[in-house]
Amino acid sequence: MPKKIREIKTILTKAGYLHLKQRGKGSHQIWEHPKLPTSIVISRKDGDDAPLYLEKQVKDALKLLKELEE
Repeated sequence: MPKKIREIKTILTKAGYLHLKQRGKGSHQIWEHPKLPTSIVISRKDGDDAPLYLEKQVKDALKLLKELEE
């Protein structure tokens, strides 16, 4: 069962990602981490299911953060 968008946002917040409120158009939200060069774009509402590509992108970013910390 896919995660909800609100769950993805919670995971990103706990990992140290920042939501850039001035960037993004419409329902698009841009999340950046100070240690990573790439950002994550979320384009759905909180109650929607997260698409598989977004879950994979978050998983890969968290894995990269863990590798940087070691």
